[in-house]
Amino acid sequence: MSQLTPPLARKAAGNDPYAWLQARDSEEVLAHLRAENSYLNTQLASEAGLREALFEEIRGRILETDLSLPSPWGPWLYYSRTTAGDEYARHYRAPRPANGSLEVDPATEELLLDPNVLAEGGFLSLGAFSISPDHQRLAYSLDTQGDETYRLFVKILATGEVQALPFDECSGSMTWANDSATLFFAVHDDTHRPHQLYRHRLGTAGATLVFEESDGRFFLHCYRASSERQLVLHTNSKTTSEAWVLDADQPEGAFGCVAPRREGHDYDIDHGQLDGTWTWFVRSNRDGLNFALYHCPAASEAPHEDRWQTLVAHDPQVMLDGFSLNHRAYVLSLREAGLPVVQVHPSGAEHYRVSLPDAAYSLYVQDTLEFVGDHMRLRYEALNRPAQVRQLALASGEQVVLKKTPVLGSFDPDHYLSERVWATAPDGTQVPVSLVRRRDHIGQPMPLYLYGYGAYGESLDPWFSHARLSLLDRGVGFAIAHVRGGGELGEQWYQAGKQANKHNSFSDFIACAEHLISTGVTRADSLVASGGSAGGLLIGAVLNLRPELFAAAIAEVPFVDTLNTMLDPDLPLTVTEYDEWGNPQEPEVYERIKAYAPYENVRAQAYPHLLVVAGYNDSRVAYWEAAKWVARLRERSTSSNLLLLKTELDAGHGGMSGRYQGLRDVALEYGFVFKVLKLV
Repeated sequence: MSQLTPPLARKAAGNDPYAWLQARDSEEVLAHLRAENSYLNTQLASEAGLREALFEEIRGRILETDLSLPSPWGPWLYYSRTTAGDEYARHYRAPRPANGSLEVDPATEELLLDPNVLAEGGFLSLGAFSISPDHQRLAYSLDTQGDETYRLFVKILATGEVQALPFDECSGSMTWANDSATLFFAVHDDTHRPHQLYRHRLGTAGATLVFEESDGRFFLHCYRASSERQLVLHTNSKTTSEAWVLDADQPEGAFGCVAPRREGHDYDIDHGQLDGTWTWFVRSNRDGLNFALYHCPAASEAPHEDRWQTLVAHDPQVMLDGFSLNHRAYVLSLREAGLPVVQVHPSGAEHYRVSLPDAAYSLYVQDTLEFVGDHMRLRYEALNRPAQVRQLALASGEQVVLKKTPVLGSFDPDHYLSERVWATAPDGTQVPVSLVRRRDHIGQPMPLYLYGYGAYGESLDPWFSHARLSLLDRGVGFAIAHVRGGGELGEQWYQAGKQANKHNSFSDFIACAEHLISTGVTRADSLVASGGSAGGLLIGAVLNLRPELFAAAIAEVPFVDTLNTMLDPDLPLTVTEYDEWGNPQEPEVYERIKAYAPYENVRAQAYPHLLVVAGYNDSRVAYWEAAKWVARLRERSTSSNLLLLKTELDAGHGGMSGRYQGLRDVALEYGFVFKVLKLV
């Protein structure tokens, strides 16, 4: 049945009149969410044809049957293949050619895993996909609800036999020891935090508890070092970390602590070779916010901090984001002037930087390949340039493009102008904005889609999107506001947008919008703001502050009931989030969060058109945050603009899991944009 009028949530007595929406699985709550979905479908019914056309248009640009770039490992090439009509890629391997080529022979390939069969038409997220060191077994984990709780499986590749491991509440990680029979996996606590590491030997019953993290701020995970000779147990909060190491040939042994945690000391560790000598590499912020790199000769004991030697000193102008190891080189992932930089240090030769053609781009080490080898793979893309996988010869710096993401149809990257511009925040800070437009639409203000995030030190480097071409080709520009709270300009940029400085994220986003308007790129009556999760908090706060600055907004799985969530330590992730937002049990922090929390600050004013998307099984941002926010907006907004809530009843934080389902979600979002901006 269609819903012609917006659902009005009842107001209950008490300080939070919409708290009843938190009664998960109650008939009243489910009925309300379904009514909201029905109302959305009714309001967007006239765009059904447009959405279908957009879906087919976007789909038509994608090479639906394609082979990923094979990765060589041991006697095999490992790869995946997408097939037209299938929601998920299938995973394969084929014998490695003796001539060193990456050509696969379909006649000899082996199908390792087919998620299309495992999904059975429902939600499916593949967590771990880990081949044992002897290439005889596949360990994998599956989430079938969207709540990021996984079941664990091991497949014997020679026979196809699959064994379900009898463990519950798993985080999804699975790490092999070198005996190819011992697995390490992590388990969630009641707040959905990976807090225990277990060891399981195939063929035996049960598992042995190896490590338990009692501090509610810390998450743990286990991984194999680059050398394949060591296992690393890493436990970290938002500000502090601690690493433990174990010889991968001795899985029954005890992990040894590298550097006992001390508040504010953040470090990570890997094992490789330096000038032919086995060495530990440690990235640490002990000497400065932007991190430095240290090395420590490998010995029988853990690489204790008192033995670290500086390899790359701290630089206040350059952020050391990470590092990658090969037996012949170490490669630094840097951030300088808001852009990623790859710097290669070959053994016995001068270091060099990878050169790139665009002004704003995304670049990272995608695959270190085998530890003993001459190459690494880089992934490079820009707002106007589809992703490329480039093979980098470590010794010479020579780059070869191995694979370009195809765009079917009439596409030319030079038809689009990709730029980096700068907005001035109220305190004078220069805030970078990445912007892309069709060249033949430049010259007058155009509709613009402005995206933001600004939390956790995450960097929103420009990325290419097949779907976004449906905006650009209709004269809609796209921009990313790199606000403080992200990591684009280093650790200081992050620190300047968190806790007591969170207001900078909001004022930066507003400054970016005002700059794009004042420079004639767009107008307020054709500007759309968008963000998801913590970016949804950003959008909610900005709309409370400056609703007249935007024609419309989109908030996906938005963290908008910030104060109430942070006051409840029993909810998933709350305690570990104290390092990002603060603990509102402290009066000063309570007042600070209350001053910007989107739900708390909805007031009687004219809000723009708004589309809100939630996932019912979301374990990170509960569905009720969006539902409560929309209920309060319906109560208080003085405008007649569309206010729509879509709750995916079978999905979690990342939305629907299949690739075609994802395209339909994008088509719905774009249909909403075209409708409210009157572009159709």
